[in-house]
Amino acid sequence: MVVFLNGQFVPEAQAVVAVNDRGFLYGDGLFETVRVFNGRPFRLAQHLERLVRGADYLKITLPITPKELHHVADALVEKNQLPDAVLRVTLTRGPGERGYTPKLGSTPTVVMTLHPAPPLNTVHPTQWSVITSSHRIPASDVLASFKTTSKLLQVMARVEAEVQGADEALLLNTNGEIAEAASANLFWVYHDKICTVPTGRSVLPGITRAVVLEICQGLGLPTNKRVIKPEALRHCEGVFLSQSVLGVVGVASLDGEPLAQSPLVEKIHQTYCGMLAAE
Repeated sequence: MVVFLNGQFVPEAQAVVAVNDRGFLYGDGLFETVRVFNGRPFRLAQHLERLVRGADYLKITLPITPKELHHVADALVEKNQLPDAVLRVTLTRGPGERGYTPKLGSTPTVVMTLHPAPPLNTVHPTQWSVITSSHRIPASDVLASFKTTSKLLQVMARVEAEVQGADEALLLNTNGEIAEAASANLFWVYHDKICTVPTGRSVLPGITRAVVLEICQGLGLPTNKRVIKPEALRHCEGVFLSQSVLGVVGVASLDGEPLAQSPLVEKIHQTYCGMLAAE
């Protein structure tokens, strides 16, 4: 596999990051995960916009423009001959001295990698079993607005899911409200209305989340942004997740109890797959 590292395309085995890179030492960086379908990265511009916003907030100077990154992504797909893939863009503050205080003027690290994508059923969404994690996110975490490389809470939530034989874990904030899943945003169907958690409550403003809301508008489905606690999901007509790799993922069960299945989830999934193929 060929990867892009700091301006060069190199074989994966030769792509080496310094041991004093602050992304490695402290999780001082950002990343984006993008679905590539039929050779085209889906909604890459929106992903890069979020990366730029995060870099501005973290005071990391992006050494390559979003337009150039778009060209790199196209070249990487072509070089690897992998038209259906998962693209990851990683930006760190780069190598630095020991200690939390970053050195001004450091040279950031930029990496872009490509990975085989899981198969996508364009008719029926993937179904996951989900648990409620015991780990909590601060209710008003500003950093939650960006996809930082500091993901230890999400890792531990996934460990809990793995131990319990589940596919994914829901993360609650310190108010006891569901914020999101470890790797996805949460949606549920209630009285034929598509609901999701509002941003600003430790919720990542997901790119696929925005696509789902766009789909709902196009289908004439009413939406609502509101908070919810885990026990309330059991009374909904359907629950699903949105994420870049699989798009729309249905939730079959929560903490071992089966959940209702709404035909609207399949309809949204099919529309998403149509957009994925068309754009």
